[in-house]
Amino acid sequence: MKPAFDPELSARIETFGVIAVLVVDRAEDAVPLAKSLLAGGVGVMELTLRTPAALDALKAIRASVPEMIAGVGTILTPAQVQAAKDAGAAFGVAPGMNPRVLASAREEGLSFAPGITTPSDIEAALECGCRLLKFFPCEASGGLPYLKNIAAPYAHLGLKYVPLGGLNEKNMAGYLSEPIVGALGGSWLAPRELIGDWKAITARCAAASEIIASLRKIS
Repeated sequence: MKPAFDPELSARIETFGVIAVLVVDRAEDAVPLAKSLLAGGVGVMELTLRTPAALDALKAIRASVPEMIAGVGTILTPAQVQAAKDAGAAFGVAPGMNPRVLASAREEGLSFAPGITTPSDIEAALECGCRLLKFFPCEASGGLPYLKNIAAPYAHLGLKYVPLGGLNEKNMAGYLSEPIVGALGGSWLAPRELIGDWKAITARCAAASEIIASLRKIS
């Protein structure tokens, strides 16, 4: 079965080590936001479908900041898969494991990472050809010790996980030191209340990028 997430794209995301997870209320903020992330060394972003502006924000980024790897998160229905694909999303992400959504993403040719929290979730994702999995909610579910335990039976399959939820500059290094972690979901990089303070966002991204570079020997 063809992987649900393009391996080359997955490798590029792993090189960056972090995905900025964003809630954008105004499409006009999209381009300066993307540029602020890039200025701090973060080249992957996930625009969550929690506001009506998300897809318009994606279109603006695709048009003006094409070097940014921009995906869509909180995809809950097949219709949203189609909308994300039509808007130019590089990838899609969901908080949970919905076979109908995964099937739709495969039909549309959209790289997709479902959310998992249990071994049963992992096995359901494997049935759909998934090798890159979002671990959510990360810290609330038991953090890195829990992830290592549920991932252990599947270690021989080479799965990669993207933890999200409760992560920050203080605890990110522990996760990124684990080979099973491909990248982190970084909702702390540009939280909703910080949108508009572009220098502050760039500073947070730069701090995270420095930690990632030191751990992964990235120049």
